[in-house]
Amino acid sequence: MLKINLLPVRQLKKRAKARKQLFGMFFLFLLVLAVLGITGALQANKISNYQADIASLQKEKDSYTPILQKIEKLKKERAELVRRTEIIHKLKTDSSLTVRVLDEVANRVDNQRMWLESLQQQTSSLRLSGVALDNQTIAQFMDNLKESPFVQDVTLASSSLKIVSGRNLKSFELNCIVGQPEKQAPAATDTK
Repeated sequence: MLKINLLPVRQLKKRAKARKQLFGMFFLFLLVLAVLGITGALQANKISNYQADIASLQKEKDSYTPILQKIEKLKKERAELVRRTEIIHKLKTDSSLTVRVLDEVANRVDNQRMWLESLQQQTSSLRLSGVALDNQTIAQFMDNLKESPFVQDVTLASSSLKIVSGRNLKSFELNCIVGQPEKQAPAATDTK
């Protein structure tokens, strides 16, 4: 007897192969989803760890805020103290400068031939006015002032004839620049 197989074997084999491929793709898809899920969970864990680290660092930073504020306050106080000491130092040098300038002017005036009527000092400018017997006395006084280390740039502002007690005298006005002398380096001594 002859048997005829009416079942489509090729189609069944193709279906079986397609089913296997479908199950393979499905398992591959599940595997990819599992890998992505695990990666996502690891990343989420890292993110939460980083957020916890950020929170702890922020808390630590906040704990340093009072110290930083205190440091800023101390810096401002230090700057204020430096400013005040500079002012005190400047006042000391300016006050000693005025005394030195007065001493220099007093030592260089020829009391027999010249008389000062006024002396005005404002910061680094000095204005002297007075009377002298002649122009030569005024010129000599100017030269004497130029020798002082505290007085520089002596200029004659005006000179005119003035009658005092029936005598013809020369009235003068001088402008000068005053300042502390620059400290010179000590001269090197040769030892030969």
